[in-house]
Amino acid sequence: HLDNESWATGPKHAATTAKTRRVIDFAAAHGFRGVLVEGWNPGWDGMWVGNGYDFDFTRATPDFDIEALSAYGLKKGVHLIGHHETGCAIEHYEAQLDAALDLYARLGVDQFKTGYVCDDGQVDRRNPSGGPLWREWHDGQFMARHHLKVVQEAARRHLSVNPHEPIKDTGLRRTYPNWISREGAHGMEYNAWGQPPNPPEHEVNLVFTRMLAGPMDYTPGILSLKGRHGQAIPSTLARQLALYVVLYSPIQMAADLPEHYLQHREAFRFIEDVAVDWEQSRVLDGEVGDYVTIVRRDRNSRDWFLGSITDEHGRVLPVSLGFLEPGVRYRAEIYRDGDGADYRSNPFAFTRQTREVTSADALNLMLAPGGGQAIRFTPLE
Repeated sequence: HLDNESWATGPKHAATTAKTRRVIDFAAAHGFRGVLVEGWNPGWDGMWVGNGYDFDFTRATPDFDIEALSAYGLKKGVHLIGHHETGCAIEHYEAQLDAALDLYARLGVDQFKTGYVCDDGQVDRRNPSGGPLWREWHDGQFMARHHLKVVQEAARRHLSVNPHEPIKDTGLRRTYPNWISREGAHGMEYNAWGQPPNPPEHEVNLVFTRMLAGPMDYTPGILSLKGRHGQAIPSTLARQLALYVVLYSPIQMAADLPEHYLQHREAFRFIEDVAVDWEQSRVLDGEVGDYVTIVRRDRNSRDWFLGSITDEHGRVLPVSLGFLEPGVRYRAEIYRDGDGADYRSNPFAFTRQTREVTSADALNLMLAPGGGQAIRFTPLE
């Protein structure tokens, strides 16, 4: 989305063996289990949007050695995460689905993302009489059946699915828990090229609207705060961290470039540490379109994480720590907006500090305009 590299083959092709090895090395060094690779397969050259008939989901481009990369990653504890962009050529995709998923299962690619990029109402469906193509909506019955078919076939192979341009969540992910997350609203990518980009109130509104339906793959963590051709992302640095707690998904993406994370090492530490599988979640405070504060307890430890975000207005939010275990001292690692932070004029003002707290304490969360705060609470005993 930055327009520095491309899904298409050629000199700007990003999904190469050499680059993917470097990203796998980065993931292994920083505790990430997977690396998503888009543009690994033929079909991306030319106009593929709404025209996905050149996509081949069973083989890689010549400069992407999927066999060697899968093996290399697994030795380092890192799985490739697959990608199937269909360009809305649904039956073309379904004809290859069994072979495509068999390939992933054989290589240890146990998660994959699907995509259905085309205009509303322009999903292709063959006319059984041989006439002109029928057109379907992304949320129509034809697509409902298609998504269910993909999830069922994936489940047979113990693969999980994360669709973008998805059908709305209906509760079937309880029957098929491998339907692990989905997109389904303007995600972070829209900030790279959207005119205008998502305003600061957007993520606050998602908590009270889109997130009621189920988990969302929002792809946060853009610490460069820059989109295509330098377009500013309406956010402070601390806000990008808070989104990992505020917007629930059992898989989360570190969506920025590795070099940007190394430039902001202190903030990146929270992305390395934050959990994604929660035992308990509580909304401490919030107003639709204005602000929200959420805390969640890690399922695999006694740690709690707090995320708080605001709209274009700065504010101070008092928060009781009564959710913590009584009688236990915690180390609070606080990632907050720095003095003078403002998403419009000073988005990188950022402070990380540590203090001891208990459930009897309260904190005042100081949120800059377009800002946020993230905290990790770790028991000391």
